[in-house]
Amino acid sequence: MNVLLFAAAVDTATKIVNAGNSIVWNKVLIFLLPVVGLFFTIYLGFPQFRRFGAAFKQTFGGLFDKEENARRKAAGEISSFQALAVAIAAQIGTGNVAGVATAILSGGPGAIFWMWVAALFGMSTIFAEAVLAQKYRTLDENGDTVGGPAYYISEGLKNKALGKGLAGFFSVAIILALGFIGNMVQSNSMASAIHEAFGVSTLAIGIVIAAVAALVFIGGIKRIANFAEMVVPVMALVYVVLAIVVLVKFRANIGHAFGLIFKGAFDPQAVLGAGVGITVKLAVRFGVARGLFSNEAGMGSTPHAHATAKVNHPVEQGLTAMLGVFIDTGVVCTATALVIILTGAFESGLAGPLMTQEAFHIAFGKFGKAVLAICLTAFAFTTVIGWYYFGETNIKYLFGKKGLMPYRIIVIICIVLGSMFEIEFVWLLSDFFNGLMVFPNLVGLLFLHKHVKELENDYDRLKQLGKISYVYEWEKK
Repeated sequence: MNVLLFAAAVDTATKIVNAGNSIVWNKVLIFLLPVVGLFFTIYLGFPQFRRFGAAFKQTFGGLFDKEENARRKAAGEISSFQALAVAIAAQIGTGNVAGVATAILSGGPGAIFWMWVAALFGMSTIFAEAVLAQKYRTLDENGDTVGGPAYYISEGLKNKALGKGLAGFFSVAIILALGFIGNMVQSNSMASAIHEAFGVSTLAIGIVIAAVAALVFIGGIKRIANFAEMVVPVMALVYVVLAIVVLVKFRANIGHAFGLIFKGAFDPQAVLGAGVGITVKLAVRFGVARGLFSNEAGMGSTPHAHATAKVNHPVEQGLTAMLGVFIDTGVVCTATALVIILTGAFESGLAGPLMTQEAFHIAFGKFGKAVLAICLTAFAFTTVIGWYYFGETNIKYLFGKKGLMPYRIIVIICIVLGSMFEIEFVWLLSDFFNGLMVFPNLVGLLFLHKHVKELENDYDRLKQLGKISYVYEWEKK
């Protein structure tokens, strides 16, 4: 009887969340996010094209400078690359494996085209987010650097009552969206993939993930940054190399795969048949939604990581942030999409990570299923760490240090519970809360757009003078 009541409650909750998602995504964010990205693209003079080379140089230029790295470590500074690693740790997760598969299942291969479009405009949006996060960052009670939308909204808006209201709403939304519900999604995908590959109990997987994550949480941003710097490049490289092997193996289908993506973006029925019921609107909706879930541009999450970087000027971290979207969607999501389409796994009817797992199984046999489970676990676990930190920053904003222990306990409980939930409901719930947290962030970005332009002009002026520097407000005190 209790099982039936629980099933009925989940069914009712699913219908309610579906209705909410229909309003938030189908009627508002599906238009608002690309429009904001387009606005910043034009207003800032197409930085994703004009400054792409500078972004690579800024991010990777000093990566192998042993003297500078030693100095940063001694000073306890977070480098631009480490901040990017934390951001990408959050960005590269189940959205790149399960999310891409879900987008193709629900929106057809054409959803990938709209994911690319959302990412292209999102590079300008995330540039603005990172620049503002740097400008309005501050020090917490321990002397660590913190920042993010709650800080630039509350400090940047002239109307302080509006600013504090929006900042508070954002903080609550992101704690729920990423710290709690989002980490349930990550745990769910890890447990599903490992259970499918190795037959391990999903509850046991959830408990192990929670225990290991707790050890990283306790170390704060420095331990999180060090962990991300070591793990993220390796896991991304392994995954992309495997995808390249698939491309070589199925190279005869590459032209057909891109044809399905581009044709499906504008005429899904020509690709999938009229009986499937997928429309252009669904392709756009799921492409944009899953693209946001993956690269997080405009969501307001990654600025928390970018605020912590020690750079000479806020614009430098804006350049690095743009590169994060390119790596996440342009490289990793595209790799997943091509593997799924090239192998024909998108016609399997499987959902979430199981579709991607089937693609790797087709390409590599039993080895493919196992290695995908390992990659997905690495992706999702680093996202758990990144999302935990984003939520922690907002706990500090709302409650100070006293809120950290209750927050950590609830996150750990959510990780365990997430491993046992039905995947469809968890994804729907995540979409809904992700949508809610976007609104106050976009309002803040639009109100503060002139600050971004002023900083960009200041950076260009200083660059011409040959001396790039910036004095933060907290440094003046």
